[in-house]
Amino acid sequence: MVYNIIPGTLYVVSTPIGNLQDITYRAVDVLSLVDLIACEDTRRTKILLDHYQIKKQLISYYEYNKLKRTDQILAYLKQGKSVALVSDAGTPGISDPGYSLIKKVIEENILLEAIPGVSALLTALVVSGMPMHRFCFEGFLPVKSGARRKILENIKLEKKTTVLYESPHRLLKTLNAIRDVFGNKDIVIGRELTKKFEEMLRLPVAEAITYFENKNPKGEFVIIV
Repeated sequence: MVYNIIPGTLYVVSTPIGNLQDITYRAVDVLSLVDLIACEDTRRTKILLDHYQIKKQLISYYEYNKLKRTDQILAYLKQGKSVALVSDAGTPGISDPGYSLIKKVIEENILLEAIPGVSALLTALVVSGMPMHRFCFEGFLPVKSGARRKILENIKLEKKTTVLYESPHRLLKTLNAIRDVFGNKDIVIGRELTKKFEEMLRLPVAEAITYFENKNPKGEFVIIV
């Protein structure tokens, strides 16, 4: 059954984090039927749309143009048009600029609907072997070493599973900071989840440091402590 689009609604649509088949039928329907799709990188989103033979107007919405674009998208919604918000991968608003638009839409009393799906943090967590009954998500740690260490010290006090995101060029700095605060603690690292070269590493942090000192980090990382 084809999904019924409501005019003047922002649809927050989860998209695959790697494997293009990891998308719901409902999400495909919504992307096919909305008037406009707001995305971080139009080139990456077009790969997904081409795979499902969806031809739709795209508008870029990322960290450095979000203030200007937010007003444009709000105006579009107030005209009764429907908009889908997607991130480069996963669920919009989680460690990406989509949060700003979502917050503004709520403030303006504009209709908002989530089209749920995959997220990297849950994908890694459910196969990590770490306790899942209590966990927190910290996203990307700060760039500055002092601020990064302070957050890790707070995480240590929480005594519950914590999920982090990290980029390849900062991975070793973060792993060293984890070792400095937690000692040689067992951690889990997910790399390139659902993609061709996916890895799930379950090992002490010191071994993880050695591993990535000898193997240039590439791809997107989820760290579970």
